[in-house]
Amino acid sequence: MLTDTPVIHPQPRRSAGRARLGLLVALLAVVAIVAVGIGVRANESKDLKTWTDTQALPSVILVSPVAAAQGAALVLPGRLEAWSRAAIFARVGGYLKSWKADIGAKVKAGQLLAEIDTPEVDQQLLQARADLAAAKANASLSQTSAKRWQAMLASDSVSKQEVDERNGDLAAKQAQVMAAQANVERLTATQGFQRLTAPFDGVVTARSTDVGALINVGSSTSGQELFAVSDVSRLRVYVQVPQSYAPQIKVGTDARLSVPEYPGEPFKATVIASADSVNAASGSTLVQLQVDNPAGRLLPGAYTSVRFDLPVQPNVVRLPASALQFDDRGMRVATLDQHDHVLFKTVTIARDFGDTVEIGSGVTAADRVIDTPPDGLSDNDPVQVSKPAAANTVAEAKPHG
Repeated sequence: MLTDTPVIHPQPRRSAGRARLGLLVALLAVVAIVAVGIGVRANESKDLKTWTDTQALPSVILVSPVAAAQGAALVLPGRLEAWSRAAIFARVGGYLKSWKADIGAKVKAGQLLAEIDTPEVDQQLLQARADLAAAKANASLSQTSAKRWQAMLASDSVSKQEVDERNGDLAAKQAQVMAAQANVERLTATQGFQRLTAPFDGVVTARSTDVGALINVGSSTSGQELFAVSDVSRLRVYVQVPQSYAPQIKVGTDARLSVPEYPGEPFKATVIASADSVNAASGSTLVQLQVDNPAGRLLPGAYTSVRFDLPVQPNVVRLPASALQFDDRGMRVATLDQHDHVLFKTVTIARDFGDTVEIGSGVTAADRVIDTPPDGLSDNDPVQVSKPAAANTVAEAKPHG
């Protein structure tokens, strides 16, 4: 007999399983949230540490050494001198009879400049000629006597001693003739100095005498300079070149001259000689240049400015003066290696332009140089590179007119 038995379903077990599952999911969510929070805090802490470490590093600005595109210009003072200058002194005393050329006059070689009246020399020459005539007469008489005594020696009328005495007297008289002749020639040459002439083609640059002036025999160390004649068709230029630049200024090097009387007009000159020695007092080498002066525009004795265009030095670079640091180790600059660590290098200055300097040795164009390095930097210190702020362009107000 069939009976109706109710079916019992396990509802409570399923509800308990779902509850446990929900609790597990909630727990996992909490764990995930906590893990994410921890991770975020860790990242934030790491970022904060990184930012703090970064802020602790010194910030530096880099500059690049610039190789010179052209050689430097060396400008030095110089003086102009005549190619040839002759001071005319008197070689005979007397009074100035006349002068024929004044300052600024162009003269030719051998042209008469002045005449000197020399009465004493004229009288001395007359006396010397008279002495020469007397010496010749005495020599002629002595020669005749010597010949006669030589003839009598053959007949034993005279002794050999007497003949020798006559021959000796003849030799002495002939020597007196030669001495008198030399004295006449000397006075004749001295009388020729009555005429003062130009030694070469040039210009009379000095005249310090006048008609009637007493003239004494003079020289470069004593006496009065009567005239000066200069060859100004070309001039010599003398320049003292500093020792550091002397090897670059060689014979044949071109230069440009400028003088105050012709502003903005250069004159070409060429190095023709060098002293090849250094003056211990000035530390420079004397260099001589030649400049053509066909029109006579340049004046001897004038001041000039000499400009040498030096060749480009392969190892010379230019840096701002603010990149230099001077301490007990000498002149140095701070550079960065490939890991942005500081590396100091000792340098030498070739030329100082004030705001910039030319470095002769120590750095190259490939180095990264720190501009205005902070105090306290040492080798191998890490730094951070910051870009320089853009310079603001300020228009300056210009005055009207």
